[in-house]
Order: sequence, then structure tokens, then C-alpha cells
Amino acid sequence: MTDTIFALSTGSYRSAIAVIRVSGPKAIESFRLLTSKKNFTPRQGMVVTLADPVTRQTLDFRALALVYPGPASFTGEDTVEFNLHGGRAVIEGMLRALSQIPACRAAEPGEFTKRAFQNGKLDLTEAEAIADLIDAETEMQKMQAIGQAHGALFQLYSKWADILSTVLAHQEADIEFPEDDLPGGLTLTLKPQIENLRREIYEHLDDNRRGERLRNGIRIAIIGAPNAGKSSLMNALARRNVAIVSEEAGTTRDVIEVHLDLGGYPVILADTAGLRETDNNIEAEGIRRAQTAARDADLKIALFDGTLAEQDADTMKLVDENTLIVFTKSDIAKKQTPGIRVSSSTGEGIDALLKQITAAVAQVFRSKPGPVLTRERHRAALTDTAYALDRCLSTQAPELAAEDLRLALRALGSITGRVHVEDLLDKIFRDFCIGK
Repeated sequence: MTDTIFALSTGSYRSAIAVIRVSGPKAIESFRLLTSKKNFTPRQGMVVTLADPVTRQTLDFRALALVYPGPASFTGEDTVEFNLHGGRAVIEGMLRALSQIPACRAAEPGEFTKRAFQNGKLDLTEAEAIADLIDAETEMQKMQAIGQAHGALFQLYSKWADILSTVLAHQEADIEFPEDDLPGGLTLTLKPQIENLRREIYEHLDDNRRGERLRNGIRIAIIGAPNAGKSSLMNALARRNVAIVSEEAGTTRDVIEVHLDLGGYPVILADTAGLRETDNNIEAEGIRRAQTAARDADLKIALFDGTLAEQDADTMKLVDENTLIVFTKSDIAKKQTPGIRVSSSTGEGIDALLKQITAAVAQVFRSKPGPVLTRERHRAALTDTAYALDRCLSTQAPELAAEDLRLALRALGSITGRVHVEDLLDKIFRDFCIGK
């Protein structure tokens, strides 16, 4: 980290204000070169005129600069933030001027946060929470990211790591110094602690993947026979024309998705091809994709034409406990069917259906309080931890038990970054936006 990095941290489109961040050994020097100011008060805004360090041409006037000497900064390094007028020419001129300063270069995606992690300012779960907070589109996604950013997962996993470290130390002492006057039955004393920890980890893993679902969005598939009203319902729920509506059967031949915010929960609603027997290869592929979408969905909305006497058999085959049954065309249906009845033409029943969908989605996330897993990386590491503890409890050899405890501790530490995790860093930070 000998380079000094810089990046635009706000959006690249035209705006009232743009923020450019600089971090590294040359950050304060860049401030002095661009402003011609030698003195500054740390963490106090200063109104400055910015000029090119080579040509002295004015880049911006009445800009605001803040200097954060390390280690009391986000990255732990000397950091400067320039608040500029948000015109494209101003931004490009400033970035060009910074690039002319020796040892200064444009930052890579996520590099500011990566440096904060490497300088001990935050752990990996907090770093990932920053990315989730930036990407959050609903209230519940935001709250989950904030909880993780405040260290909810880190505190839980650190507690488990402390228990493992203590148990491992005692186990190794029992192996290395058997002749010492240690309390009798030391291994038997440790076993209940390992069993309790293993139970807590398995309970933590048994969470219906609600954290990952909340982060990525819960999937809802609309299924039904051709002309049951799937595309019309999709448009009604989305409040805009997302799917093509036609009386011609087989119009929808691929899965069409739209993202919704229902009660603060992120939902991916999918319109699918009509379920029926067909000799058309293209339509058959659409039906296969519809069936796959139904199987992969967290919730299904099964549509039945309310004007027909019999329910569609192909759709009924996909109905299970995670399915809402809805009868369409209630405005022209002569028979009063039980359950949810809607009309996409008149809007009858749409609000009631939305409430039921929202309640069903909320039920997916309803569980005991506490921090939740948000990424597959966490789940895989915790699974490795639990399996290592399984082996530790089943082995009769003290040396093998100690090795399994070490493997469990390493797997747990890889989540927060408290072990050697260089191979994980690029994967974790590469999806960050530039300037974060």
C-alpha cells in the first residue's frame, strides 16, 4: 500500500456536488499541491480554490476540502476528501490533476474499503455490509446491512472463536504436558463446551437462508395455463406494463422478471409461459423454464381462470404449501369461487392479493432474533467449522481432536478475516463500486 489512490465517490452523472477521495502516503501532499495551503486543521472543512499542480490553471473555486490524518480515518491512512461542483469538466480536470502527482493512481473497485480492512479498521463482515448497504434497495435490506455493519456477525463469531481458542489451548496443554499436575479428566471437561458450540452453530445455520434471501430478493413465480391472466396480473402488481398481454395463447415464451418492494422486502416477481401440452419446440422450452422457475421459487402464485368450470390439471401439479391460489377474471366470472379472486381489468382484489403476498413474504423472514448469515461464503465456512467439531467429538485420538479444533478455528476466522485470507480478498472486494 505504498501507492496513493484516488477516486470519484459520488455518481458520475451531473450533480450539484461531487466527492473525490484520496488515501495514502501522498494524500496530504496532494492537498497542498492542489490548494497551495501548507497548514490545515484536521477533520475541519476548508473552503479552497483548486488548481492544477503543473499549469496552475483553476480547476474549481469555493470547493470544500477535509483532511483526515491517519490512523484516525476510514482507511487508517492519511485521507483527503474534496467536495467539488459536480460538473463533468470539473470532475475530469480534478482526476487528471491527481493522476499527475507522483505515486498517485486511480483506485480499483473496493480498494478504499480493502485498505480499511487491511489496516484493522473493520473486519470482512463489516466490509461486506458496506457493499450491501450501498446496494440496498428496500428498507429491510438496509436494516440488515446496518446491523451487520455495526458488528452483529463479528461479535457472534468472535465469541465462538474465543471459546474455540480456549478449548484448543487446554487440549494442546493436555497433549504436551501430560505429566504436569493438570486437573483430571480435562478432555471430558472440554467436551460439553464443544457440544454446546456445535449446537449453536447448527442452529445458526438452520435459518431458512433468510439473510441471503433478504440480500438477493425472494423469488415469486406466477404460474398457470395459457390465457389464465398471468401477464395481466404481473402488470397489475408491478403497476406498469412489464409483460405483453394478448388473447393469443402462448404469447409469453420466456420468464419475465420484475423487482418489487413489498413491505420493505425485496421481491423478484416472474411471469412464466402457460402450462400445457405443445408440439412447438420454442413454446415447449418456455414451459420447461416455467416449471424450473416454479420449482426454484420461494413462493408461487397459481392462477386459475375464474370463468372456467374446472381447474387446470398441469397447474395443480405444482401447487404446494408455498402456493397462493388465485382465481382471475372475477369481473366476468359467473361462479363465485372460494379463495382469492381478482380482476386485472378492474383492479378488483389486487390490493388484497398484494397484502397476502406481503404477509407470505414476511413469514419467510420471520424467525428468532439475532444476526443472520448473508452470504454463501459465511455458510460454507460455518459448515466447515461444524463438520470439524463433529470430527473432534467423534475421534479418540487427542492429537486428531486438537487438529480438528484448529481447522474449526481457521474456518471460523476466515469469515471475519482474523486468519490468513489473502485468497479471499480479491473475490470479496472486486464487486465494490469505484471510490469505496
